[in-house]
Amino acid sequence: MRRLPLRLMRSAASALRGPAATHGGFPATPALHPAAVAATPSSPPADLSRWPQRRGYSQFASGFTPLKPKPLGSIIDVERAKGLSPEHLVAAWDDYHLGRGHIGASMKTKLYHLLEQRSSTCRHFVIPLWKGSGYTTMFMQVQMPYMIFTGLEDYKARGTQASPYYTVTHYTEFAETKDTVLIRGDVVFTSKLTDPEAKTLLETAHSFYLNDVRYRLVERFNKETHEFEFRDVLQVLDMPTM
Repeated sequence: MRRLPLRLMRSAASALRGPAATHGGFPATPALHPAAVAATPSSPPADLSRWPQRRGYSQFASGFTPLKPKPLGSIIDVERAKGLSPEHLVAAWDDYHLGRGHIGASMKTKLYHLLEQRSSTCRHFVIPLWKGSGYTTMFMQVQMPYMIFTGLEDYKARGTQASPYYTVTHYTEFAETKDTVLIRGDVVFTSKLTDPEAKTLLETAHSFYLNDVRYRLVERFNKETHEFEFRDVLQVLDMPTM
């Protein structure tokens, strides 16, 4: 495994802790989305293949409160990081997050801008996550540079009182100078989501916004909800519709 200048990473215990549901600045109250509410919590997956037609589905949910994420400077020594090449910065960032209960990732600035552009008008989506012999459906809310994920059933049952399972922050401090956006994911409820599942969820979420074919489903969910079919998401991900 590569051993790069990890001294640039902050070692304080506080820098290793992910945000709590109510103390990390991340809202514990994701806004209700009519399409998600319309699905019956106790229904089998096949029943989620179509959301019933209702008025108002094209209207965006509101209530995404401003976040106060962990500053990048509390995780890494920004001044030291400025002296690293983009490749060494990304490698150090990835190595630092291994085994720490957090997810480390990165992307090119061009992709981040595309993600930012597309999510500005399509802030919500549902993603099936494979667990054991089946899958659970996650509801995501996006307002860049942040993403918040919670279980769809918790979201439907608790509405604005539902707490996030997983929060993601995109750090743009090196977007212009190193063509690199650093990404950190924090699992809030480890009983609900493992690190490998969180990594898969982040990669899948990015793919739906950055892949042109998959993004059409995101647009449909947000703008033409009466045309949205959950089975299309399953098919794109090669998951059984049951």
